[in-house]
Amino acid sequence: MTATPRPPIWDVAIVGLGPAGRALAHRATALGSAVVSVDPLPRRSWTATYAAWEDELPGWLPRDAVATRTDRPAAWTARRHIIDRTYCVLNTSTLQSILGDNCGTVIAGRAVDLSPTSVRLDDGSTLNAHVVVDARGTGDSPDLAQQTAYGVVVDPGTAAHALGGEAAVFMDWRRDNGTSPTDTPSFLYGIPLTRDRFLLEETCLVGRPPLPISELATRLHDRLRARGVTVPSHSDVERVRFAVEPPPEAGRSHSSDQVRFGARAGLMHPGTGYSVAASLLYADALARDLRDGSNTRLWPWKARTVASLRSVGLRVLLDLGPEHVPEFFEHFFDLPPRLQAAYLSERSNLRGTLSAMGRMFVASSGDIRGVILRSTLRREVR
Repeated sequence: MTATPRPPIWDVAIVGLGPAGRALAHRATALGSAVVSVDPLPRRSWTATYAAWEDELPGWLPRDAVATRTDRPAAWTARRHIIDRTYCVLNTSTLQSILGDNCGTVIAGRAVDLSPTSVRLDDGSTLNAHVVVDARGTGDSPDLAQQTAYGVVVDPGTAAHALGGEAAVFMDWRRDNGTSPTDTPSFLYGIPLTRDRFLLEETCLVGRPPLPISELATRLHDRLRARGVTVPSHSDVERVRFAVEPPPEAGRSHSSDQVRFGARAGLMHPGTGYSVAASLLYADALARDLRDGSNTRLWPWKARTVASLRSVGLRVLLDLGPEHVPEFFEHFFDLPPRLQAAYLSERSNLRGTLSAMGRMFVASSGDIRGVILRSTLRREVR
């Protein structure tokens, strides 16, 4: 935190200091804006695992923010696939340190009311700014589709046994986790956190309601036992639960001019739950717009259209029968790498997104095509 004199009106006030809020504060300060940020616990350490495809990361991010890189990770449906991209796991503590350096003034407090130009705190004080940015994430609501996961941290030898010698596994949908084809599916995610620490995690990609973490823990240990792996009792554990949709109230404010960023702004991919890389990548663009008084460029029409298509994809995932999920992802991993990247990472690549979805529709069975059509029609009439 810095103790600089407070101007009567800040250039930018940011509410929420997760990765998105920190990234925006860092980049806006670097551009010369007077920035104030508010968070109830601004000193809390980040403990989540953040990962990204290497080509998603911005050029300003130092290389030491990346803990591990895996070229061409594997995926499993009914068969093995290779993803022709480099997958990165971020060094969470280093990332937090980088973004926490030179990020303006930080205030520990809870925002109770936001307008486009003011923030009222729970102590009764008010911060005035030319622009207020809401970066408070998705929140926690049982009405929203959520991703849940349970993971254990193991040594490289144990991970190699569990992953069949793969350097990393992005998704493994095989049902050696004690489930039947009629059970809600979950997959194994296995990645190197550091040179000597691997994360093995059982994940429910999206559910409404999601699978309980206790169920995922049981599935993970059943899967690992089936592969001859016993997890040491002292292993570190990761538990994950977050909404992959922005809360309804995030779309409402005192004015349509309220600026949002990160998952709060819909930057989270609804089909994967990834948002950190997008927030890092677009922090510069938003910071420049805020400095110059321009309209924000986060949502040009192509990006809005791609977001609508991705919402259809989320609806399809929620509507698919459990027995069809592995086939659905088999067709996805059979796409050319450029189309996989278009759907997963490129927010304004409308042509690529349409092409990816069209190819998957053509390749799918009649049952899956029916789900896609019904989900699309329901999305359109809402």
